[in-house]
Amino acid sequence: MNSEPNVQNAEQTGSASLVAARPAGGVAVTAVERVLDIFETFQKVQKPLSLTDLAELTGIPKSSCHAIVGTLTARGYLYSLTRPRALYPSRRFLDIAREIHEKDPFVERVMPLLERLRDASRETVILGKRQGDAVIYLQVVESPHPIRYSAKPGEFKPLHSSAIGKALLGSLKEPEMRAQIANRPLPAITGNTLTEPEALVHDIMESRRRGYFVTRGENVPDVWAVSAFLSVNSETLAVAIAGPRHRMENNVLECAQLLLASCSFMSRQWLHP
Repeated sequence: MNSEPNVQNAEQTGSASLVAARPAGGVAVTAVERVLDIFETFQKVQKPLSLTDLAELTGIPKSSCHAIVGTLTARGYLYSLTRPRALYPSRRFLDIAREIHEKDPFVERVMPLLERLRDASRETVILGKRQGDAVIYLQVVESPHPIRYSAKPGEFKPLHSSAIGKALLGSLKEPEMRAQIANRPLPAITGNTLTEPEALVHDIMESRRRGYFVTRGENVPDVWAVSAFLSVNSETLAVAIAGPRHRMENNVLECAQLLLASCSFMSRQWLHP
């Protein structure tokens, strides 16, 4: 979490657990989840942990935690401290992740365009796609303002309450879009979330007619966002500009114009590399 003020709050970060679909159970899946739980626990506490503390914080049985920690230590992903007796991640995981990320041909091409859009709008820019019944953020380029919308790549957001989710629903043919909205729960993420299927359908249809999609405090209180979808190599993606209401409210149209121009340019870039 950035130490500077931002407009992300507990309600927003908690929403991921509502929408991130987990794979079906099984020994292999459980083992993978436990490894990820260990690293995410270190991310949260940001200090060395004993095996006992790690097992308690992750909810992993101590014997299983011991076996996983032993493997991670042997492979160089964790190292041990003697005083106090504790464990902490090494740089190995970071270095591997960075090398993989740096060679991602999609991110390499799209990042300069997202950064240019961030610089023009002065707000946070997000690239996302649909994964299961949720939106996954693929890339986030944060606003330079001290008070800003803050998020991380890999976060999941609801389809019905996020600007990117609305754009992705709006990319569908109308019968399919209506069927998907009718067949899913629409929980109130904030007091402004559209929870009635017909209201959401009407909002998406109106948004599609004007060419861009807007959320007004529907996913995070006091955060407004504008989004548009585009197709890249047969993948439907969406880009959003998000920021606090006091800046976005009078700039939605300007942000939408910047966004649509950027999405059009991105699409042309992939057609004519």
